[in-house]
Amino acid sequence: MHSIKTRLFLILLSANAVLALLSYAIVSWSFERGFLDYINRAERERLAPLIQTLADGHAEHGGWQWLAGDHRQWRRLLRRFVFERPKLPAGDGAQQGRPPQSGSGDARRRPPPLGFDVRLTLLDAQRNRVIGRRGQGEPILKPIARDNRVVGYLAITPRRQLLESVEQVFARQQDRNFAIIAAGMVLMSGLLAIGIAAWLTRPIKALAAGTRQLTRGHFDQSISVSGRHELAQLARDFNSLAVHLAASQRARRQWIADIAHELRTPLTVLRGEIEALLDGVRPLSAGNIRSLASEIEQLARLVNDLYELSLSDLGALEYRKQPLDPGENLAAVLEANTQTLEAAAIDLDFSCEAGARVSADPQRLAQLWHNLLQNSLRYTDAPGRLQIRVGSGAGAVEVNWQDSAPGVADSDLPHLTERLYRVDSARSRAEGGSGLGLAIAAAVVAAHGGSISAFHAELGGLGWKITLPLEAS
Repeated sequence: MHSIKTRLFLILLSANAVLALLSYAIVSWSFERGFLDYINRAERERLAPLIQTLADGHAEHGGWQWLAGDHRQWRRLLRRFVFERPKLPAGDGAQQGRPPQSGSGDARRRPPPLGFDVRLTLLDAQRNRVIGRRGQGEPILKPIARDNRVVGYLAITPRRQLLESVEQVFARQQDRNFAIIAAGMVLMSGLLAIGIAAWLTRPIKALAAGTRQLTRGHFDQSISVSGRHELAQLARDFNSLAVHLAASQRARRQWIADIAHELRTPLTVLRGEIEALLDGVRPLSAGNIRSLASEIEQLARLVNDLYELSLSDLGALEYRKQPLDPGENLAAVLEANTQTLEAAAIDLDFSCEAGARVSADPQRLAQLWHNLLQNSLRYTDAPGRLQIRVGSGAGAVEVNWQDSAPGVADSDLPHLTERLYRVDSARSRAEGGSGLGLAIAAAVVAAHGGSISAFHAELGGLGWKITLPLEAS
C-alpha cells in the first residue's frame, strides 16, 4: 500500500470507477425520464381519435348531456379508442378466413394500461368536470373544438412511473445493460490503471535505485529514459547531477592533494634548513634566519589564504560595505606599491573616471587590487607594462586591467580563478605564489555582486575585466 505504483493504481481505478458509476446513474435516470416522456407523448397521440369522436358527439347532441354521468358509455369509448388494437389490414390471416388461433381474441386487444381510465377526465368549455376522475398531479389539457370553437377539454394526468409489465421489463433490461457496461468500464479501467501505473513508476524506480547508489558514493550512475515528459527531464537532471557530483569529488580529492603539496613544500625547506643548522652544515647567521623567516611567511600566507577561502565558501567572510569610489581605492593601492613596481621595472599607465560610487568593503576591495597586482608583478617579464582603466556605464563600474608578456594559452583562461590552478607556461610558480590569490579575488568580486573574467591583453600578457554594480540611488 505504500508503493507509488499501488497508490497510483488505486487512484486511477477509484477515479474511473466513480466516473463509471456516475455515468450509470445519470444514463439510467435519463433513460427512465425519457422513456416516460415517450410513453406519455405516445398516449396523448393515441387520444386524437377519441377527441374527434367527442367533438362529433357534442355536435350531434348539442352539448355534453349525452355523456355526463354515463360511466358505461365513457368506458365504452375508452375501450374503443384507447384500449383496443387497430384492426388487422386486408389480406391478413384474419381477413382470409383463417381460423383464429388460441388466444386470438386477446390478441385483438391491447393490454389496458393500468389506471389509464383514472387519468382521463372530460371537461366542458369552462373546465368543469363532465365525467371521469381527476388524477393526482397537474393534468395536460387537450382541447376539443367544433367549428373553430373550443367546446371542452380532455384532461390526461401524465404517468409518474412505468405501470405496464412490458414497460417495466424493458426498463429493467436497459438498466441491466447499463450496469453491465459500467462494470465493463470499471474492469477496463483497472487493466488500464495497471499498465499506466507500471509505465509511470518504471522511471521512478530507476531514479530511486540511482539515488541509492549516489548516497553510497557511486557517482558513475546514468539513467536511460527517452521522451520529453517531466520524468524524462528529471532523469536527465539526475544524470547531470551525477556528473557534477563526480566532478566535485575529483575536485575535492585534487584540492586536498594540492593543499598537502603546497603545505609540504615550505615545511620541507624549513626542516632541511633547520637540520643543516643543527648539524653545523650551515652557520647560524642572520641571512640563514631571514631565509627561515621567509619560508614561515610564505607558509603563513598560504594558511591565511586557505582560511579566507573557507570562510568565503561558508558565507562567513565578513564584509563591511559602504559607499566609496573604487577608482580612489585602487589608486591608493597602486600608490602604496609604487616602489615595488619600479623595482620590477614595470611601467604603470593608470587612468580613472571620477565620480562613480559602489557599495563595497574598502579592505576587501583593496585586497582584490592587491592580489591582481601581485599576479602581474610575479608573472610579467621586465621591463614590462601595466595598464589600468576605470570607467562606468550601464549601471556598473568597469575596470580593465592589462599587463605585458608573457600571456597564457586559450585553454587556461577559464581556469585561472580556480584554486591552486597552475599554467604550464612562463606564468608558472616562479616567485612562490600560493595559487589562491586569483581565487580569493574572484570570491571578493562575487560577494560584491560583480563579475571577473580573463582575456588576452593587447599588451601581450593577461587581461582582466572586472565589473562592480553602481550604488543604488
